[in-house]
Amino acid sequence: MPAHQHGQQHSRTEMVAITSSLRACEARLEAQPRRVPTIAIVGASFTAGMGPDNPELSWAVVLARLLRWNAVIYGVPGAGYVAPGTDQRGPVERMLAQERLHGLAPTVVIVQAGHDDVGQPADREAPRVESAVDLIQAGAPRAQIALITVFAGASTPALRAIDQAIVTAGKAADKQVIIMDPLTGRWKFPRARRDGLHPSAAGDVWIAHKVADILSAHGVQPASVAATVPVICDVAVGMSKPSSDTDRDA
Repeated sequence: MPAHQHGQQHSRTEMVAITSSLRACEARLEAQPRRVPTIAIVGASFTAGMGPDNPELSWAVVLARLLRWNAVIYGVPGAGYVAPGTDQRGPVERMLAQERLHGLAPTVVIVQAGHDDVGQPADREAPRVESAVDLIQAGAPRAQIALITVFAGASTPALRAIDQAIVTAGKAADKQVIIMDPLTGRWKFPRARRDGLHPSAAGDVWIAHKVADILSAHGVQPASVAATVPVICDVAVGMSKPSSDTDRDA
């Protein structure tokens, strides 16, 4: 059964979202006496929740809810493997380092990046991708690594070039890497009207289900509904957040 169908069957799962310090939230997560699996996600504007302009509606948070896993999510608009993004919080390697993978011991690590590196030559992009994968392997040697590559409103030669550089470098760094390629896979999802690139809230749900199904095909399944209440540590740079820190999926 696809992962998103599991999520639909047990949709009223309480999730705790901590909106303050990433380190404080991670400490809370690590102190759980009976932990569910953890997923660590870093990414650019899609991961930050740009589109619906609410991090709690991002594909990454929706995915964590579908899985009922602990999650550490760090989204920085404009970040890439090379591009530093908003407030110079990136690039990807720096963001991964801030997630302290060794203490989290995540089961899955996902990197969503690529669009903001368009124009970078392959011989600069590829080493950065490989270095990011190496960092994950060093900090979380048992984790399954997944790379979500280029999102685009329309394909261009420059976007295809950066996409291919990421795919090639990712596979070279880790033969078991899961590649999720929205560009060549022609992912079609509802988009925010203002820019035609970022997803609407419904689009984020579509992406989360797509990612959940791909992960399911690689053996990643939701936690039991009876497991410890998952903790979502969500830092989205430059994005507003609701005042509540606890919600129930409807």
